Amino acid sequence: MYAELIIKNGFLFSPDSGEAGYLPDHFIPQGHKFCLSRQAAQLSFIRIVSGIIKEVGPMDQLHQNADCQVVDASGCLMMPGLVNGHCHGAMTLFRGLADDLELKDWLENHIFPAEAKCVTSEMVYWSSKLAAAEMIRGGITTVADGYFYEDSAARAFAESGMRAVAAQGVVDFPAPGVPDPSRKMQVVADFVDLWKEHKRIVPAVFAHSPYTCGPDTLQEAKELARSKDCLFFIHLGETKQETEGIKSKTGLSPVRYLQSLHLLDESTVCIHCVWLDQEDIHILAQNNTKVVTCPESNMKLASGIAPVKELIDAGVSVSLGTDGAASNNDLNMFREMGSCFMLQKTHPHRPVLSERDVLEMATSGGAAVLGLKNLIGSIEPGKKADIVLIDLVRPNTQDFPTVHNLVHCVSGSEVHTVIVDGEVIMKNREIVSFDEHEAMEQVRQLAGKVRG
Repeated sequence: MYAELIIKNGFLFSPDSGEAGYLPDHFIPQGHKFCLSRQAAQLSFIRIVSGIIKEVGPMDQLHQNADCQVVDASGCLMMPGLVNGHCHGAMTLFRGLADDLELKDWLENHIFPAEAKCVTSEMVYWSSKLAAAEMIRGGITTVADGYFYEDSAARAFAESGMRAVAAQGVVDFPAPGVPDPSRKMQVVADFVDLWKEHKRIVPAVFAHSPYTCGPDTLQEAKELARSKDCLFFIHLGETKQETEGIKSKTGLSPVRYLQSLHLLDESTVCIHCVWLDQEDIHILAQNNTKVVTCPESNMKLASGIAPVKELIDAGVSVSLGTDGAASNNDLNMFREMGSCFMLQKTHPHRPVLSERDVLEMATSGGAAVLGLKNLIGSIEPGKKADIVLIDLVRPNTQDFPTVHNLVHCVSGSEVHTVIVDGEVIMKNREIVSFDEHEAMEQVRQLAGKVRG
């Protein structure tokens, strides 16, 4: 293994640099857009030492050591790895199992029974590894994952080379790996302790939702997260039916209900948040609570349109996630960015996002929601080297230069090379960190049990 890695001859992009997202001197203004002139642009390099970005600059300033590893980024855009803010990786096994249904029917009559029948430690390991292959191929370097047997998921992500915030799931009823619900908190505590020192896996707690966890469970799970100094995730306000159900039981909206239980703070991450009013948004902002929106999942399950721009304008940190493959049905963050942008425009009375908004949600904003902003999310000295190269020599990327085109034109197949923690895990479109074909075959065999 080389201590030093040089990525060279690429065009540089970082959401936090320059008005249009690129280094300012790489651009020539043309109307309301900024366009990269291949002739005027300086090809750039990134120097990485022991997994940390040490230097970024134009090629004429590169001093290359003879014994370093070199990645040639000719014809490629160098950008931060994408952050998938919410996923159930192991649910790749259930892709396409129950389509065209609303959430309650989908979850209670199809997914929960399938999980009771099929979810094992082996299933979670191989299905998460297959999810890792799909995400790596799409330029995702960090994922926030939540499921049962999360130790197996964490092991799969660690072996894949990805970075992950892995959260053990909590529900009030017997669950895979936790047949006795009275032991659920001990299982979570053991999981967090097991992974807390890993360099790329960050353990966390995932209380599934206010309708699968009673108030005592929610408070115990949050107290455990506080005692372990880790994030607390929860699905919240996903559907109108859920929101009305909680109001009928408690007299409160889901957000106000969590506030009444003292669960909202800077280490709580609420997933979906589709059905919010202005007071809910104010409460989330006031408590510095984070939000992850999953637009394609919300569309597929007929859940609604989250008030993303209102949340951002109120000061709430918002990230973007794919959700699981059973409710999306892919794990593609480039598609998710485009869908998020377009979906907000379909609401007649809702302020629209910019392409920059959704791109930040998928990179630096995603890192902030997961408590990793000081480590990842942009290309700058001192941060971890989580970097992807995008092929610009494609029909759909030939005139690539704007943030608009990055959001709307890239499908994920243009991802050429993926680097996490300074280690190349995909090179020339070939995953080199593990055998993806083995994962595909293992999940293919497991799928027979689901549909048998």
